[in-house]
Amino acid sequence: MDNSPLYDLDFYAWALEQAQLIRASRLTEIDLDNVAEEIESYAKTERRDVGQFVSDLLGLMLKWVAFPGLQCPHAQLPIEQQRHKVACRLKDSPSLMTILQNDISLLYNRARMTTLAETGLPNATFPTTCPWSFEQIMDKGFWPSSTQPRRIADLLAMPGLADIEFDPPRVSIGLRPADFS
Repeated sequence: MDNSPLYDLDFYAWALEQAQLIRASRLTEIDLDNVAEEIESYAKTERRDVGQFVSDLLGLMLKWVAFPGLQCPHAQLPIEQQRHKVACRLKDSPSLMTILQNDISLLYNRARMTTLAETGLPNATFPTTCPWSFEQIMDKGFWPSSTQPRRIADLLAMPGLADIEFDPPRVSIGLRPADFS
């Protein structure tokens, strides 16, 4: 059966019909070429999505290292959430693990370029190759260390900080006599 017209006109209806034909074992009626193409497309999308999750995770880890003065439980949450997203996807598609391990250089470079653009930090801030193994990246107990000093002056010298408007309200503290009764 040629379902190409339905495929081109109403993808949703076509997909439901193909699923119904498969479940009914009406294999001769299935639009095999388009079904195969959609399955391959889905696999590529899954690979890209998980790769983006890892790249985003690496970007968060780079920021963790670059701004040690901001390391706190609140800053850990996005890293933990991103690790969880990757772990869930890998649980559903474990074969992606090998692909991600092979793509780690590409994913790190993407994360590095994005993080440099977002922060305005100089290129020399981050290594040109990924400093962590995939196992470390995914390890819930691993927190990258920074070789940068933890000084408030370094944080205040952060690029773009001068553009932030900050006008705290003035507080008047008056002295009151002590009551020792």
